[in-house]
Amino acid sequence: QMRIVESGGGLAQPGGSLRLSCEISGDTWNFYTIAWFHQAPGKEREGVACINNYGDATNYVESVKGRFAISKDNAKNTVFLQMNTLKPTDTGVYDCAARKLWVCSNGIPLGGDAWGDGTLVTVSS
Repeated sequence: QMRIVESGGGLAQPGGSLRLSCEISGDTWNFYTIAWFHQAPGKEREGVACINNYGDATNYVESVKGRFAISKDNAKNTVFLQMNTLKPTDTGVYDCAARKLWVCSNGIPLGGDAWGDGTLVTVSS
């Protein structure tokens, strides 16, 4: 089975930065998309960014464009989410998920076929 482990969450001040990691191991697929989902306190989960497993296509939700950047280290099979210019509204649990046979450039997937357990991000002064 595919295993996904997130890390990198923590406390940051407004305007600060964090880098989240999504390590993928075990059985995988030939083509898939990795997506980061954000669930703010009391709100529904929302996809914020995705990247194809080849790392050749990305997509972002409007609220994070210009601030977040998703990338992939193919050798380590690890996806990163660089979060800059953090805002208090970025606070919440960030989950990494893999969606099989999904073209990231067509949109962020609404769900995944494999999930990690999440990492908590808190943005507060």
